[in-house]
Amino acid sequence: MLKFWKKKPADTASTPEAAPAEESRAPAADPASLDSAPGTAEALAETAAPEPQLPEVEAEQEESAVVEAAADAAQPARRSWRERLSGSGFAKSLTSLFVRHPKLDDDLLDELETALITADVGVEASTNLVEALRKRMHKREFADAEAMLKALRAELVAMLKPVEKPLDVSTHAPFVILTVGINGVGKTTTIGKLARRYADEGRGVMLAAGDTFRAAAVEQLKTWGERNRVPVVSQGQDADAASVIFDALQAARSRGTQVLVADTAGRLHTQGGLMDELGKIVRVMKKLDAAAPHEVLMVIDGTTGQNAISQLRQFRDTAGVTGLVVTKLDGTAKGGVMFALAREFGLPIRYVGLGETATDLRVFDAEAFVDGLLPTRIGG
Repeated sequence: MLKFWKKKPADTASTPEAAPAEESRAPAADPASLDSAPGTAEALAETAAPEPQLPEVEAEQEESAVVEAAADAAQPARRSWRERLSGSGFAKSLTSLFVRHPKLDDDLLDELETALITADVGVEASTNLVEALRKRMHKREFADAEAMLKALRAELVAMLKPVEKPLDVSTHAPFVILTVGINGVGKTTTIGKLARRYADEGRGVMLAAGDTFRAAAVEQLKTWGERNRVPVVSQGQDADAASVIFDALQAARSRGTQVLVADTAGRLHTQGGLMDELGKIVRVMKKLDAAAPHEVLMVIDGTTGQNAISQLRQFRDTAGVTGLVVTKLDGTAKGGVMFALAREFGLPIRYVGLGETATDLRVFDAEAFVDGLLPTRIGG
Protein backbone atom coordinates (compact mmCIF):
# COMPACT_ATOMS: atom_id res chain seq x y z
CA MET A 1 0.00 0.00 0.00
CA LEU A 2 1.36 3.26 -1.06
CA LYS A 3 1.53 5.81 1.60
CA PHE A 4 1.07 9.41 0.60
CA TRP A 5 2.48 12.09 2.77
CA LYS A 6 0.69 15.40 2.72
CA LYS A 7 2.91 18.39 2.89
CA LYS A 8 2.01 20.25 6.03
CA PRO A 9 1.44 23.95 5.41
CA ALA A 10 3.86 26.27 7.09
CA ASP A 11 2.57 27.65 10.32
CA THR A 12 3.04 31.35 9.83
CA ALA A 13 2.00 32.09 13.35
CA SER A 14 4.82 30.02 14.78
CA THR A 15 7.45 31.34 12.40
CA PRO A 16 9.33 34.12 14.11
CA GLU A 17 9.51 37.33 12.06
CA ALA A 18 12.72 39.16 11.65
CA ALA A 19 12.94 41.99 14.09
CA PRO A 20 12.67 45.28 12.27
CA ALA A 21 15.87 47.13 11.89
CA GLU A 22 16.15 49.85 14.42
CA GLU A 23 16.06 53.23 12.77
CA SER A 24 18.90 55.52 13.48
CA ARG A 25 17.73 59.05 13.24
CA ALA A 26 19.57 62.26 13.84
CA PRO A 27 17.56 64.62 16.00
CA ALA A 28 15.92 67.36 13.98
CA ALA A 29 17.13 70.86 14.66
CA ASP A 30 14.61 72.65 16.86
CA PRO A 31 14.30 76.47 16.56
CA ALA A 32 13.70 76.58 20.28
CA SER A 33 17.19 75.18 20.82
CA LEU A 34 18.52 78.59 19.87
CA ASP A 35 17.21 80.00 23.16
CA SER A 36 20.10 81.42 25.09
CA ALA A 37 21.02 83.23 28.23
CA PRO A 38 22.63 86.68 28.15
CA GLY A 39 26.29 86.70 27.23
CA THR A 40 26.32 83.20 25.76
CA ALA A 41 26.31 84.14 22.11
CA GLU A 42 29.26 81.89 21.23
CA ALA A 43 27.58 78.88 22.77
CA LEU A 44 24.37 79.86 21.03
CA ALA A 45 26.05 79.93 17.66
CA GLU A 46 27.65 76.55 18.31
CA THR A 47 24.41 74.85 19.38
CA ALA A 48 22.50 76.47 16.55
CA ALA A 49 24.77 74.92 13.91
CA PRO A 50 22.88 72.37 11.81
CA GLU A 51 23.69 68.74 12.61
CA PRO A 52 24.44 66.23 9.84
CA GLN A 53 21.36 64.27 8.85
CA LEU A 54 21.03 60.72 7.64
CA PRO A 55 19.46 60.00 4.23
CA GLU A 56 16.24 58.83 5.93
CA VAL A 57 15.76 62.23 7.55
CA GLU A 58 16.56 64.05 4.33
CA ALA A 59 14.01 61.92 2.50
CA GLU A 60 11.38 62.72 5.10
CA GLN A 61 12.09 66.43 4.79
CA GLU A 62 11.81 66.24 1.00
CA GLU A 63 8.50 64.41 1.31
CA SER A 64 7.25 67.02 3.79
CA ALA A 65 8.27 69.82 1.43
CA VAL A 66 6.37 68.17 -1.43
CA VAL A 67 3.27 67.85 0.73
CA GLU A 68 3.45 71.50 1.78
CA ALA A 69 4.05 72.63 -1.80
CA ALA A 70 0.97 70.68 -2.87
CA ALA A 71 -1.03 72.31 -0.09
CA ASP A 72 0.11 75.76 -1.20
CA ALA A 73 -0.82 74.93 -4.79
CA ALA A 74 -4.26 73.85 -3.66
CA GLN A 75 -4.95 77.24 -2.08
CA PRO A 76 -6.99 79.69 -4.15
CA ALA A 77 -5.08 82.34 -6.07
CA ARG A 78 -4.41 85.42 -4.01
CA ARG A 79 -6.88 88.22 -4.48
CA SER A 80 -6.07 91.36 -6.46
CA TRP A 81 -5.41 94.77 -4.95
CA ARG A 82 -8.85 95.93 -6.06
CA GLU A 83 -10.55 92.95 -4.43
CA ARG A 84 -8.67 93.65 -1.20
CA LEU A 85 -9.10 97.43 -1.11
CA SER A 86 -12.53 97.97 -2.63
CA GLY A 87 -14.20 97.48 0.75
CA SER A 88 -12.18 100.22 2.49
CA GLY A 89 -13.90 103.41 3.60
CA PHE A 90 -11.78 105.48 1.21
CA ALA A 91 -12.69 103.37 -1.82
CA LYS A 92 -16.40 103.32 -1.00
CA SER A 93 -16.65 107.07 -0.43
CA LEU A 94 -14.81 108.05 -3.62
CA THR A 95 -16.60 105.51 -5.80
CA SER A 96 -20.05 106.49 -4.57
CA LEU A 97 -19.15 110.17 -4.91
CA PHE A 98 -18.60 109.97 -8.66
CA VAL A 99 -21.66 107.77 -9.11
CA ARG A 100 -23.86 110.30 -7.27
CA HIS A 101 -22.31 113.32 -9.02
CA PRO A 102 -21.65 112.42 -12.64
CA LYS A 103 -21.94 116.11 -13.53
CA LEU A 104 -18.76 118.16 -13.62
CA ASP A 105 -19.19 121.14 -11.25
CA ASP A 106 -17.92 122.80 -8.07
CA ASP A 107 -20.28 120.75 -5.92
CA LEU A 108 -18.47 117.58 -7.02
CA LEU A 109 -15.11 119.10 -6.06
CA ASP A 110 -16.41 120.31 -2.69
CA GLU A 111 -17.63 116.83 -1.84
CA LEU A 112 -14.39 115.35 -3.12
CA GLU A 113 -12.41 117.55 -0.72
CA THR A 114 -14.62 116.45 2.17
CA ALA A 115 -14.21 112.80 1.21
CA LEU A 116 -10.41 113.12 1.09
CA ILE A 117 -10.21 114.83 4.47
CA THR A 118 -12.56 112.29 6.03
CA ALA A 119 -10.37 109.49 4.64
CA ASP A 120 -7.36 110.90 6.55
CA VAL A 121 -5.50 112.25 3.53
CA GLY A 122 -4.98 115.43 5.54
CA VAL A 123 -6.46 118.91 5.26
CA GLU A 124 -3.56 120.60 3.49
CA ALA A 125 -2.95 117.77 1.03
CA SER A 126 -6.68 117.45 0.26
CA THR A 127 -7.12 121.18 -0.27
CA ASN A 128 -4.09 121.46 -2.56
CA LEU A 129 -5.21 118.48 -4.62
CA VAL A 130 -8.79 119.70 -5.05
CA GLU A 131 -7.81 123.28 -5.86
CA ALA A 132 -5.43 122.04 -8.56
CA LEU A 133 -8.31 120.07 -10.09
CA ARG A 134 -10.62 123.08 -9.78
CA LYS A 135 -8.25 125.29 -11.75
CA ARG A 136 -8.02 122.69 -14.49
CA MET A 137 -11.81 122.36 -14.56
CA HIS A 138 -12.27 126.09 -14.95
CA LYS A 139 -9.79 126.02 -17.83
CA ARG A 140 -12.07 123.40 -19.39
CA GLU A 141 -9.38 120.72 -19.40
CA PHE A 142 -11.98 118.08 -18.44
CA ALA A 143 -14.72 117.10 -20.83
CA ASP A 144 -16.76 115.41 -18.11
CA ALA A 145 -16.56 113.94 -14.60
CA GLU A 146 -14.99 110.79 -15.94
CA ALA A 147 -12.07 112.83 -17.27
CA MET A 148 -11.72 114.39 -13.83
CA LEU A 149 -11.73 110.92 -12.28
CA LYS A 150 -8.83 109.96 -14.54
CA ALA A 151 -6.96 113.11 -13.50
CA LEU A 152 -7.63 112.39 -9.82
CA ARG A 153 -6.19 108.89 -10.19
CA ALA A 154 -3.06 110.33 -11.81
CA GLU A 155 -2.63 112.91 -9.03
CA LEU A 156 -2.97 110.27 -6.28
CA VAL A 157 -0.43 108.00 -8.00
CA ALA A 158 1.95 110.96 -8.31
CA MET A 159 1.69 111.54 -4.52
CA LEU A 160 2.70 107.94 -3.77
CA LYS A 161 5.27 107.25 -6.50
CA PRO A 162 8.18 108.89 -4.63
CA VAL A 163 7.76 106.47 -1.68
CA GLU A 164 7.43 103.35 -3.85
CA LYS A 165 10.87 101.95 -3.02
CA PRO A 166 11.14 98.16 -2.48
CA LEU A 167 13.52 96.99 0.23
CA ASP A 168 16.77 95.46 -1.04
CA VAL A 169 18.14 93.03 1.57
CA SER A 170 21.10 91.91 -0.53
CA THR A 171 23.34 94.88 0.29
CA HIS A 172 24.70 93.43 3.57
CA ALA A 173 25.09 90.01 5.15
CA PRO A 174 23.48 89.62 7.54
CA PHE A 175 21.02 92.34 6.60
CA VAL A 176 19.51 93.46 9.91
CA ILE A 177 15.89 94.65 10.01
CA LEU A 178 14.74 96.19 13.29
CA THR A 179 10.93 96.37 13.51
CA VAL A 180 9.25 98.98 15.69
CA GLY A 181 5.73 100.24 16.33
CA ILE A 182 3.07 100.75 18.97
CA ASN A 183 1.02 97.97 20.55
CA GLY A 184 -1.43 96.05 18.41
CA VAL A 185 -0.35 97.12 14.94
CA GLY A 186 0.47 93.57 13.81
CA LYS A 187 4.24 93.82 14.23
CA THR A 188 4.99 90.21 15.19
CA THR A 189 2.68 88.88 12.47
CA THR A 190 4.40 91.12 9.93
CA ILE A 191 7.77 89.68 10.97
CA GLY A 192 6.45 86.17 10.40
CA LYS A 193 5.26 87.16 6.93
CA LEU A 194 8.62 88.75 6.15
CA ALA A 195 10.34 85.53 7.20
CA ARG A 196 8.12 83.57 4.82
CA ARG A 197 8.81 86.01 1.96
CA TYR A 198 12.61 85.92 2.36
CA ALA A 199 12.68 82.15 2.91
CA ASP A 200 10.66 81.67 -0.29
CA GLU A 201 13.29 83.77 -2.06
CA GLY A 202 15.90 81.21 -0.95
CA ARG A 203 17.55 83.45 1.64
CA GLY A 204 18.80 82.27 5.02
CA VAL A 205 16.65 83.95 7.66
CA MET A 206 16.84 84.25 11.45
CA LEU A 207 14.42 85.94 13.86
CA ALA A 208 15.18 87.62 17.17
CA ALA A 209 12.42 87.66 19.79
CA GLY A 210 13.14 91.09 21.25
CA ASP A 211 9.60 91.63 22.54
CA THR A 212 10.45 90.36 26.01
CA PHE A 213 7.58 92.18 27.75
CA ARG A 214 5.00 89.71 26.46
CA ALA A 215 5.59 85.97 26.79
CA ALA A 216 2.91 85.44 24.16
CA ALA A 217 4.91 87.49 21.66
CA VAL A 218 7.92 85.19 22.03
CA GLU A 219 5.78 82.09 21.58
CA GLN A 220 4.04 83.64 18.60
CA LEU A 221 7.36 84.37 16.92
CA LYS A 222 8.56 80.82 17.62
CA THR A 223 5.42 79.48 15.98
CA TRP A 224 6.12 81.55 12.88
CA GLY A 225 9.71 80.29 12.94
CA GLU A 226 8.63 76.64 13.09
CA ARG A 227 6.08 77.18 10.35
CA ASN A 228 8.65 78.71 8.02
CA ARG A 229 11.62 76.55 9.18
CA VAL A 230 13.40 79.66 10.42
CA PRO A 231 15.47 79.67 13.65
CA VAL A 232 14.38 82.02 16.43
CA VAL A 233 16.74 83.41 19.07
CA SER A 234 15.01 84.18 22.35
CA GLN A 235 15.46 84.42 26.10
CA GLY A 236 13.00 84.41 28.96
CA GLN A 237 10.30 86.95 29.61
CA ASP A 238 11.52 90.32 30.91
CA ALA A 239 15.02 89.63 29.58
CA ASP A 240 17.02 92.56 28.25
CA ALA A 241 15.85 93.08 24.65
CA ALA A 242 19.21 94.53 23.62
CA SER A 243 20.96 91.37 24.89
CA VAL A 244 18.62 89.10 22.92
CA ILE A 245 19.19 91.00 19.68
CA PHE A 246 22.95 91.23 20.31
CA ASP A 247 23.11 87.43 20.71
CA ALA A 248 21.00 86.95 17.58
CA LEU A 249 23.30 89.17 15.53
CA GLN A 250 26.34 87.22 16.73
CA ALA A 251 24.64 83.93 15.82
CA ALA A 252 23.59 85.26 12.40
CA ARG A 253 27.14 86.38 11.64
CA SER A 254 28.67 83.04 12.70
CA ARG A 255 26.17 81.01 10.65
CA GLY A 256 26.33 83.16 7.53
CA THR A 257 22.64 84.06 7.76
CA GLN A 258 21.53 86.51 5.08
CA VAL A 259 18.64 88.27 6.83
CA LEU A 260 18.06 88.88 10.55
CA VAL A 261 14.66 90.31 11.52
CA ALA A 262 14.46 91.57 15.11
CA ASP A 263 11.21 92.11 16.97
CA THR A 264 10.85 94.77 19.65
CA ALA A 265 8.19 95.37 22.27
CA GLY A 266 5.21 97.40 21.17
CA ARG A 267 5.34 100.74 22.93
CA LEU A 268 3.41 103.97 22.90
CA HIS A 269 5.30 106.81 21.33
CA THR A 270 4.50 108.90 24.42
CA GLN A 271 6.40 106.57 26.79
CA GLY A 272 9.87 108.07 27.04
CA GLY A 273 11.51 105.19 28.94
CA LEU A 274 10.42 102.56 26.43
CA MET A 275 11.41 104.76 23.52
CA ASP A 276 14.88 105.18 25.04
CA GLU A 277 15.25 101.39 25.04
CA LEU A 278 15.09 101.44 21.24
CA GLY A 279 18.06 103.75 21.22
CA LYS A 280 19.92 101.28 23.46
CA ILE A 281 19.15 98.37 21.09
CA VAL A 282 20.59 100.32 18.18
CA ARG A 283 23.74 101.25 20.12
CA VAL A 284 24.34 97.64 21.19
CA MET A 285 24.02 96.33 17.63
CA LYS A 286 26.55 98.85 16.39
CA LYS A 287 29.17 97.25 18.62
CA LEU A 288 29.12 94.27 16.25
CA ASP A 289 28.22 96.04 13.02
CA ALA A 290 28.60 99.78 12.72
CA ALA A 291 26.05 99.85 9.89
CA ALA A 292 23.38 97.89 11.79
CA PRO A 293 20.46 98.04 11.74
CA HIS A 294 20.37 98.35 7.97
CA GLU A 295 16.62 98.98 7.99
CA VAL A 296 14.42 100.27 10.80
CA LEU A 297 10.98 99.20 9.69
CA MET A 298 8.02 100.81 11.42
CA VAL A 299 4.73 98.92 11.29
CA ILE A 300 1.66 101.21 11.17
CA ASP A 301 -1.96 100.17 11.53
CA GLY A 302 -3.86 101.48 8.50
CA THR A 303 -6.92 102.13 10.66
CA THR A 304 -5.00 104.53 12.93
CA GLY A 305 -5.68 107.66 10.89
CA GLN A 306 -3.93 110.96 11.50
CA ASN A 307 -2.48 109.73 14.81
CA ALA A 308 -0.03 107.71 12.72
CA ILE A 309 1.75 110.96 11.85
CA SER A 310 2.62 111.76 15.47
CA GLN A 311 3.64 108.13 16.04
CA LEU A 312 6.00 108.14 13.10
CA ARG A 313 7.49 111.48 14.02
CA GLN A 314 8.45 110.20 17.49
CA PHE A 315 9.78 106.83 16.30
CA ARG A 316 11.77 108.48 13.54
CA ASP A 317 13.48 110.81 16.00
CA THR A 318 14.21 108.00 18.49
CA ALA A 319 15.00 104.96 16.36
CA GLY A 320 15.77 106.49 12.97
CA VAL A 321 12.93 104.88 11.00
CA THR A 322 13.95 104.22 7.39
CA GLY A 323 10.91 102.41 5.98
CA LEU A 324 7.24 101.68 6.62
CA VAL A 325 4.84 98.76 6.56
CA VAL A 326 1.15 99.73 6.59
CA THR A 327 -1.11 96.88 7.72
CA LYS A 328 -4.83 96.06 7.91
CA LEU A 329 -5.72 97.90 4.70
CA ASP A 330 -8.16 95.18 3.66
CA GLY A 331 -10.65 95.89 6.43
CA THR A 332 -12.21 99.11 7.66
CA ALA A 333 -9.08 101.19 7.08
CA LYS A 334 -9.78 104.48 5.36
CA GLY A 335 -6.47 104.23 3.50
CA GLY A 336 -5.94 107.96 3.14
CA VAL A 337 -3.21 107.91 5.79
CA MET A 338 -0.87 106.50 3.11
CA PHE A 339 -1.01 109.82 1.26
CA ALA A 340 -0.58 111.83 4.46
CA LEU A 341 2.49 109.83 5.46
CA ALA A 342 3.99 110.10 1.99
CA ARG A 343 3.51 113.86 1.90
CA GLU A 344 4.63 114.54 5.47
CA PHE A 345 7.73 112.32 5.67
CA GLY A 346 8.63 110.94 2.25
CA LEU A 347 9.83 107.68 3.86
CA PRO A 348 9.71 104.58 1.64
CA ILE A 349 6.62 102.42 2.05
CA ARG A 350 8.19 98.97 1.74
CA TYR A 351 5.18 96.69 2.21
CA VAL A 352 1.43 96.81 2.80
CA GLY A 353 -0.74 94.22 4.54
CA LEU A 354 -3.78 93.27 2.46
CA GLY A 355 -4.94 90.16 4.34
CA GLU A 356 -4.25 87.51 6.93
CA THR A 357 -2.19 84.96 4.99
CA ALA A 358 1.59 85.10 4.64
CA THR A 359 1.39 85.98 0.95
CA ASP A 360 -0.87 88.98 1.64
CA LEU A 361 2.12 91.08 2.65
CA ARG A 362 2.73 92.80 -0.68
CA VAL A 363 5.54 95.00 -1.94
CA PHE A 364 4.02 98.46 -2.18
CA ASP A 365 2.89 99.44 -5.67
CA ALA A 366 1.50 102.98 -6.00
CA GLU A 367 -0.50 102.36 -9.18
CA ALA A 368 -1.96 99.10 -7.91
CA PHE A 369 -2.92 100.78 -4.63
CA VAL A 370 -4.75 103.67 -6.32
CA ASP A 371 -6.35 101.26 -8.76
CA GLY A 372 -7.73 99.37 -5.77
CA LEU A 373 -9.24 102.56 -4.33
CA LEU A 374 -10.74 104.11 -7.46
CA PRO A 375 -12.52 102.61 -10.46
CA THR A 376 -11.12 103.33 -13.91
CA ARG A 377 -14.46 104.78 -14.97
CA ILE A 378 -17.66 105.97 -13.37
CA GLY A 379 -19.92 103.04 -12.67
CA GLY A 380 -17.06 100.61 -13.41
